[in-house]
Amino acid sequence: MNTKTLGRLMRVDLRDAWMSESADFTPWLAQEDNLKLLGETVGIDLEFEAKEKDVGPFRADILCKDTTTDKWVLIENQLEKTDHSHLGQLLTYASGLDAVTIIWIAEHFTEEHRATLDWLNEHTDEEINFIGLEVELWRIGDSPIAPKFNIVSKPNDWARAIKIGATGEVTPHRQVQLKYWTAFKEYMAEHSTVTCQKPYPQHWMNHSIGRSGFHLSSCITLWNSATNKKDPEIRVELVLDDKKSKAYFDALQKQQVDIEKALGVPLTWHNPPEKNMCRIYSRTSGDFNVEADWPKQHEWLREKLELFSQVFGPIVKTLDQE
Repeated sequence: MNTKTLGRLMRVDLRDAWMSESADFTPWLAQEDNLKLLGETVGIDLEFEAKEKDVGPFRADILCKDTTTDKWVLIENQLEKTDHSHLGQLLTYASGLDAVTIIWIAEHFTEEHRATLDWLNEHTDEEINFIGLEVELWRIGDSPIAPKFNIVSKPNDWARAIKIGATGEVTPHRQVQLKYWTAFKEYMAEHSTVTCQKPYPQHWMNHSIGRSGFHLSSCITLWNSATNKKDPEIRVELVLDDKKSKAYFDALQKQQVDIEKALGVPLTWHNPPEKNMCRIYSRTSGDFNVEADWPKQHEWLREKLELFSQVFGPIVKTLDQE
């Protein structure tokens, strides 16, 4: 019987790669490829903003943006086990920001600190999220050292949604929306590489396009945007929500013919003068209240999201250069 020789994983001490937390580990983590690895672990598309950023009286190791929601992500690092001092800093960050995800990375989480993060996630709303990660280093034989992040605590989104429903804050209409997006996220995880935000009882779900100030959005609504009458539709949108949104919209509209040719569909270009937010979208008829029609709707949304990501993604990343 012919068998291949398999290597053996060997644990590597963190200090073999990073002697200093501030001088070695934080600069390493702030690099694009390493933030991508971290983002893939926690399910967030991270865009680097700053290192050693002041937040009140403290200084966060790394500040990022969640490109799907445009909300802040603060990262705090430790190359040893968790301690009360860092926990206090995390709570200070949370109290000073309206909406934030806080990622605490350490070599080891004590049981009391893991339980504290679980408790915080259970007793705060969806605008504040705490994620605990343990970092490990491994190698096989003489191979390069490879990092691995393990989640030890994260928000329980489904439990939060159920809790909201139990308090009567979610109407039957919104309960259907939550069920729709939960099913859609599961469908996308199986059939697409486009990332989805966590499901909420609302008429839209956002998706990252790789840059803050821009995102894709899937929409389900009972109102027809073409006729301005009650007539259900579903849409995929590119949303521009940046201080330069108007200028960016004009730059994109100059490429309208080429963009619509690449997409293979006509688009609606929505630039309301009284609002900063602009939208470019494709629509089709569809009633999200008809559950039997969900597979067809989900497939349409997936196809358009992938097209929008493929066509608009490279363009929006170079708008400042243009």
